[in-house]
Amino acid sequence: MKNDDVKLKTSIEVTRIAASCRIIESIFKELEQFIVSGISTIEISDFCNKSMNKKQANSSAFGYKGFPSTICTSVNTVAVHGLPGKCILKDGDIITVDIVLNINGWHGDGAYTYLIGSVKNDILRLYKAAKEATFSGIKAARAGRRIGDIGYAISTTAERWGCSVVEELAGHGIGLNVHEDPVILPVGESDTGLPIVPGMVFTIEPVLTLGSGKITTLDDGWSIVTADGKYTAQFEHTIAIFGKRTEVLTNTELSYEFKL
Repeated sequence: MKNDDVKLKTSIEVTRIAASCRIIESIFKELEQFIVSGISTIEISDFCNKSMNKKQANSSAFGYKGFPSTICTSVNTVAVHGLPGKCILKDGDIITVDIVLNINGWHGDGAYTYLIGSVKNDILRLYKAAKEATFSGIKAARAGRRIGDIGYAISTTAERWGCSVVEELAGHGIGLNVHEDPVILPVGESDTGLPIVPGMVFTIEPVLTLGSGKITTLDDGWSIVTADGKYTAQFEHTIAIFGKRTEVLTNTELSYEFKL
C-alpha cells in the first residue's frame, strides 16, 4: 500500500464525517442507562434505530455486503458482527455495541463495550485493557509517525494487561466509503508501515481477549467468536489526523495536541 492509495480528507470533509461520529457518541451515552440485565439485544437494536431516525442519520451497516442488521451486538465470546436477536443479557455479561452510520453519505464508525451488573475480576481487567489499548493506539496516531506505531502501541498495552489481540480484525480508513485505505492492524513494529500524514481519517478498533486470539465464524455467517470460548472486549474510535493534533471524532473529550 502507498500513500497514493489513501483518500486524504479536507477540513470540510472531516467536519462532515465528524457530524456522523458525534451522533454515534451521543447514542453510546444514551445506551449507558438503557443497557441493563434483562434486556435483549434486539431491544438494544430497536433503541439505536429510533435514536438514529430521530437524529436523521442512516445505518451504514444494514445491507453492507448483505449484513442483515443496522448495528452489531457482540456478547461475551462474540468478537465482532454479532446479530441482535432474542439473547437476554444477564448479570456478569459483557457486550460490545458497534454502530456505523452516515449523514448524506459521510460515514462514522464506533464501538463501545458495556459491563452488565457485577462482572468477574478477569472481565473487568479485559474491559480496562481494551479501553487503554485503544487509547494507546490513538495517542500513537499522529502526523510524522507510521502506521506500525499504532499496532505496536496497542499490542504492547494488551500484553501489559495479560490480554491477547485478535490480529485478524483491523481498523480502516473511512469517509464516503465505510472501508477505505489504510488498514490499521492492531499489531505492528514501531517506525514501520505507511507514514501517517494530515488528512488521514481512520478507525482504531482493537479486539482484546483473555484467550489466544484465534477466531471462527458461527453458522449464521456473520458472528465471529473466539475459538477457545474466551470473552472479548472492544472500543472503536474514528480519528482525523492534522498537522499538530489528532481529533477523536467519536469522543469529544479525547483529542490530542502535539508539540512539534
